[in-house]
Amino acid sequence: MIDFEARLSKVVGESAKKLEKAFGHRTVGDLLRHYPRRYIDLEHPDSFDELEPGQVVAFVATVLDVKKLSFRNNPRKFRVVVTLSDGRATMEAVFFNQYAVSKTPVGSQQLLSGEVSVYQGRLQLASPHMRELPEGKTLADLGRGGGALPIYPAGGGLTSWDVERAVNVALDVVDVFPEPIPTDVRSARGLLDAPTAYEYIHRPRKRSDWVFAQTRLRFEEAFEVQAVFARRRLDSQQRRATARPGRGDGIRVAFEQRLPFTLTEGQAQVAAEIDQDLADTHPMHRLLQGEVGSGKTIVALLAMLQVVDSGGQAALLAPTEVLATQHHRSMERMLGDLAKGGMLGGADEATRVRLLTGSMGAKARQQALLDIQSGEAGIVVGTHALLEETVRFADLGLVVIDEQHRFGVEQRAALSDRAAAADGVAPHVLVMTATPIPRTIAMTVFGDLEVSTLRELPAGRQPIQTNVVPVAEQPAWLDRAWQRVHEEVGRGRQAYVVVSRIGESATDEDAEPPEDDDEEKRPTVGLVELAEALAEGPLAGLRLGRLHGRMPPDEKDAVMSAFAVGDLDVLVATTVVEVGVDVPNATMMIVMDADRFGVSQLHQLRGRVGRGSEPGLCLLVTGAPAGAPARERLAAVAASTDGFELSRLDVELRREGDVLGARQSGVRSSLRLLSVVRDESIIAAAREAAVEALTSGDVPADLEASIRRLEESERADYLERA
Repeated sequence: MIDFEARLSKVVGESAKKLEKAFGHRTVGDLLRHYPRRYIDLEHPDSFDELEPGQVVAFVATVLDVKKLSFRNNPRKFRVVVTLSDGRATMEAVFFNQYAVSKTPVGSQQLLSGEVSVYQGRLQLASPHMRELPEGKTLADLGRGGGALPIYPAGGGLTSWDVERAVNVALDVVDVFPEPIPTDVRSARGLLDAPTAYEYIHRPRKRSDWVFAQTRLRFEEAFEVQAVFARRRLDSQQRRATARPGRGDGIRVAFEQRLPFTLTEGQAQVAAEIDQDLADTHPMHRLLQGEVGSGKTIVALLAMLQVVDSGGQAALLAPTEVLATQHHRSMERMLGDLAKGGMLGGADEATRVRLLTGSMGAKARQQALLDIQSGEAGIVVGTHALLEETVRFADLGLVVIDEQHRFGVEQRAALSDRAAAADGVAPHVLVMTATPIPRTIAMTVFGDLEVSTLRELPAGRQPIQTNVVPVAEQPAWLDRAWQRVHEEVGRGRQAYVVVSRIGESATDEDAEPPEDDDEEKRPTVGLVELAEALAEGPLAGLRLGRLHGRMPPDEKDAVMSAFAVGDLDVLVATTVVEVGVDVPNATMMIVMDADRFGVSQLHQLRGRVGRGSEPGLCLLVTGAPAGAPARERLAAVAASTDGFELSRLDVELRREGDVLGARQSGVRSSLRLLSVVRDESIIAAAREAAVEALTSGDVPADLEASIRRLEESERADYLERA
């Protein structure tokens, strides 16, 4: 019996090694899920007079001439120029260092597929896929009795045609196809069964075949992912949690009475949703997303105090030591004597706020661990150090995870699972992000969480003006930017200068990758070289500090503390200041090589200014030329301060894998046809169907296998990172 788990070597022989090396395929299922990226309409191929630059095309042409030309500066390298005719016009295809192409017979019929480009004012194909039609065969003979030919993703020395041959061998011998979608779901949506879908997607006879096949397989991908989330939600509902309703005379009420501002309507509504969840005996699993500066931390702190008032502890997990330290410092400042439980001078009703990071000294760490285990520390703020086995809570009632996109699902679950292991009672979980998430992404990446959203900014938040500084066209504008820094400092204000990398090497491992291919060629400035140049040049006389992720933690904390209290005028930093850094006196930010950052990241960064009584100014410095995609992105950021609008733009501009992120490897590895950017209706329908299937108990064995596969993929990724 040959099923999707059969080894490829058993089916395609020696080709299996090449397929594994090129694509990582090891099983029949891996190969048959290597779907065509497009199809050639064999009945209506492209013709030369219809071609445009950038168009991906496929056509049949006659070879008129073949020339092998060496490069003057390197005779060992060469190119082969093939002149083609479609019977009406001619064009050239160029191949680099491909000796076999130089033997292409003049007069032969060739099927070509590739992207149209322009060279010296003429259209051409650069390194296209080319396949000779057998003598006596017509274009229609390439299709299996029909008018469509699949074109597969190629690579590793394998062409589309090589993949096609292997796929056809596998399809001919496979006996069992996985069917994770219940029969009634398929019937209700008019979906093909699995054998037909795989036949149609790889061997279509007409356009409708591959359209119906893609519809079925796209829904299947969404259905499997949503089934994982539905299972998690159902499992969560079966778990017990201690109700944490708070009390009317506790620390939370005292804290609220001291607040120097009124909560926004959105904050009050979200706080009420969380209050209700915490008072339940089922564990809360909620995502809190909100604009930069919308007040998520206050809402989270209110929830933590409610848990403390109920006799439990709350832990806040932050992705970096800088952010954890900032949270700890700001909580102690906001709570005042309410954060000095058991200490002289503390309020009668008070708790203790403890910080736990990996770099703490042995004595401080030991004291923190004792306070956590004894319950003296009602609120614990920390980094990944909180996930270590040595950390024992007396009664962990709430886990708050800040900037959730920095953590995987396994890391999210680590604290709560360990807490639940002791007595079977799980803590409540609140995860937060300042990056607004479109509904499609929320359903696909955080489908196991309920979602709360903060859209409005608290009263008094100052506007942030954002301008693009195009140094290639207006170099004097950068000089003016440094003058503005002097002016802001002269008024008693402070400024950030953000860079994309630390050191002097353009290949710095901490460098932000280019957002567009054309950016690869433009040099970027590093923190070290820029800080030195600024101190000796345009910012001479100002007090400059440096901050980046490779600094020892105590140095990072010292620099941030100095900047926070005003002992530094300008902080030259990498993106470690992207989230959580709150210095109200900072009014200006200059982002160097701004084209190296994504839309949402730039929005996050500029949220560090304008947090006090003065408006903010953010200058996006770029060497990208006018009209380039990078400039369009920066113009969009400058034109809008609506994080939700910018997040939608960010999703539209970025690749699918970038949207899902490396932390979601299980989801990423299962999506081949489904687009989390475009397929909202499919994802929503699959979510509803998955919930119904798992609730009713109609779970096919193949669906159970898919759920296990996705969960194991995610778990393996977490263990690898750990």
